[in-house]
Amino acid sequence: MISVVVPTYNEEQNIERCLRSLADQTVPRESYEIIVVDGDSKDKTRELAGPLADKVFIQTSKRVGGARNDGAMAARGDIVATTDADCILPRDWVERIERNFAERDIVQLYGTVYPIEDSFRNRLSLLGANIFSRLGYHTRTIYFTLGCNTAFDREAFMRAGMYRCIDAGDDLEIAQRMRKLGKVYLDPRLKVGFSMRRYQQFGTLKSLWEWFYIVLRGGETGNATYTQREYK
Repeated sequence: MISVVVPTYNEEQNIERCLRSLADQTVPRESYEIIVVDGDSKDKTRELAGPLADKVFIQTSKRVGGARNDGAMAARGDIVATTDADCILPRDWVERIERNFAERDIVQLYGTVYPIEDSFRNRLSLLGANIFSRLGYHTRTIYFTLGCNTAFDREAFMRAGMYRCIDAGDDLEIAQRMRKLGKVYLDPRLKVGFSMRRYQQFGTLKSLWEWFYIVLRGGETGNATYTQREYK
């Protein structure tokens, strides 16, 4: 059993698309579960997610990392995979996660991203992110494990202490703790469609600067938030 955790917050425009892509996988639907952990949305996110997910509930922990932790605590699977509500999952996503854990002795798996809103600029932006991810992995200096495309051995994830409930950089930080327990593996063919809406609405350079600034501050932003944004 693989448990897929999807954090949400006011995602009525995207959640059905995401969950439908999760429901249309190459493995039997009963071999994995879908858990939606909602940040108390004010729109119809939970109502729309209900018919497409196995579990839908409001998170009790803070931030997106806390939502993923809540989902992992409620999971029945030996493997916990995470993605985001504005992503699109290829049909072989769950199968590829299952195969990687079956064939390799690993505690964490992660992959790459491609832009849903296809344009040269967006492809170039994510090409840079994917190159950075590969360089970090092969040099063993940093594991750029995006929370929208990663999976854990659930028991090891619990032993590592799960995600820190910070505003940004939690996916980098957890990988540093997971690598002390076993192998963290990058599969470049494990891809997800990634929404560029943040960069289109708030600007690529500004968004990247905000992310780096928060990460350098240890993931804390005070009253500001990087994760729970209102999108047009």
